[in-house]
Amino acid sequence: MVTEALTIDAPAGADRNKLIRPDGRPVRWIISAEPVPYPLALETMRARAAAIAGGEAEEAVWLVEHPPLYTAGTSAVTADLLTPRFPVYEAGRGGQYTYHGPGQRVAYIMLDLRERGRDIRALVQSLEAWVIETLAAYNIKAERREGRIGVWVARPDKGFGREDKIAAIGVRVSKWVTFHGISLNISPDLGHYDGIVPCGISDQGVTSFEDLGHLVSMAEVDTVLRTAFESQFGPTTVAPQESLVSVG
Repeated sequence: MVTEALTIDAPAGADRNKLIRPDGRPVRWIISAEPVPYPLALETMRARAAAIAGGEAEEAVWLVEHPPLYTAGTSAVTADLLTPRFPVYEAGRGGQYTYHGPGQRVAYIMLDLRERGRDIRALVQSLEAWVIETLAAYNIKAERREGRIGVWVARPDKGFGREDKIAAIGVRVSKWVTFHGISLNISPDLGHYDGIVPCGISDQGVTSFEDLGHLVSMAEVDTVLRTAFESQFGPTTVAPQESLVSVG
């Protein structure tokens, strides 16, 4: 389980290369067209990760949206659940409370670290770099912040020192296979975050592409996400007819 944030000064090149498989085997890139219930997502991820660990399935990145809901990580504090308007689920990942819902792209990452350097710190660094590179394609400057998990955008328009989180990162590793992953705010209802203290941070806010004035489609962002993922982790492939059922 990973709960640590990295600093903006973390080195990039060597760790990036470590996360690319030496054999060049591509990762399955799978997008679910319909919202996925969270319990089904958990079940599917766990099954796929176990199959990868057993040599019975390919690595996968699974892109989904969820109905409105809150998830609790292993460090969640009950007091941070303020007014839960939506279902709350135990996620089993690191971190605290977060929100998932329509307009947010969730990418579940099921990678075999036995083939990618067995370095969890490098994994987290590359996940953060993946998001930052994606945002840079839209001229959104995003950064890591020491002591704060996720990817952040400075908001001087809101006051001195103000920053908003645009992406959350939380992964779990079992038998050197990863699951859970990232969530990136495209156009969610940011008011839905009011039911929690997101990730336990009360003095900063949340933002999205839309909130920053970038009106983009989910499909467009998916294309950029795939290109940026490949620069960090190596090639991907889309299998004909592969769907939610075949992920598990």
